Amino acid sequence: MLHTPRLLVVDDEDTILEFVSFNLRKEGYEVTTARDGDEALALAAAQPFDLVILDIMLPGVDGFEVCRRLRAKGDVPVLFLSARDTELDKVVGLEIGGDDYLAKPFGIRELQARVKALLRRSASAPRPTGGGDTGTGDVFEAGGIRLDEDSHDVTFGETPIDLTPREFELLACLMRHNGKVLSRDQLLRQAWGWEIVVETKTVDTHIKRLRDKLEAAGVDPEIVETVRGYGYRLNG
Repeated sequence: MLHTPRLLVVDDEDTILEFVSFNLRKEGYEVTTARDGDEALALAAAQPFDLVILDIMLPGVDGFEVCRRLRAKGDVPVLFLSARDTELDKVVGLEIGGDDYLAKPFGIRELQARVKALLRRSASAPRPTGGGDTGTGDVFEAGGIRLDEDSHDVTFGETPIDLTPREFELLACLMRHNGKVLSRDQLLRQAWGWEIVVETKTVDTHIKRLRDKLEAAGVDPEIVETVRGYGYRLNG
């Protein structure tokens, strides 16, 4: 029996909370709501969620801090909702582990599409009952690593490699362009779809985490080569 994805929606505006939760329930998701950061953290500690939709400007603990604490305990995908639509806000959200950022006001169809995309990329990837996914992802192999975009599995020989959604997309992008140098800007745009033109260490941080997980699985971490002053290349 298919698992119904459980979503936590956090916003201090009742109209936004009701609008988002009503339309996501119509899509077949199980939705829990919270009106501040403390309530959100308490709910997340009490039960697992497949995705958190999180406003930034919350009373008490703000959305950025909620995301930091969630990320310290697990890899649940986080979609930021905010009226703050500056590049700096997007960079901060990305740096602390957010997976996507949607500015208010937004259309419900765009929100639904982003929710589906994040759940699809998530390691658990549960879907609403009745949904159909024909499975059109690619399978990449390089340096003994095998990555399956449909099943979201990454293995080195018989050893599974557990990656966060962002790490998975980063590795998939590098494997898709095996042997080619990609700049940090290209990785931000192609792996995560972020239109950011400011300097950020986000890619460097995630490359380090990716290397650590590859090494733990027995892969030479230098398979991901640093090209000084430019970016990274997978040598598989």
